[in-house]
Amino acid sequence: MRPRHIFLKIIKRAKDGDGFIITDGDKPLVKIIPYVEPKKSRSLDVMHGQCIVPDDVEAVGREEIIVMFEGQS
Repeated sequence: MRPRHIFLKIIKRAKDGDGFIITDGDKPLVKIIPYVEPKKSRSLDVMHGQCIVPDDVEAVGREEIIVMFEGQS
């Protein structure tokens, strides 16, 4: 079999969804897996202008959290 033919068979298997490992004897060399397009992150622009985030967002609830963990009031 010619190298180009082997390469095309490898590509076809990956496109068909088959993942496999190419070995040299018992030693794994390369893992071939199909490429999966990452999901696009969803934008929060749909709520633009509808929420107010305080400048010191980390301070919100700080005292309540300290009480929960340390039991102090």
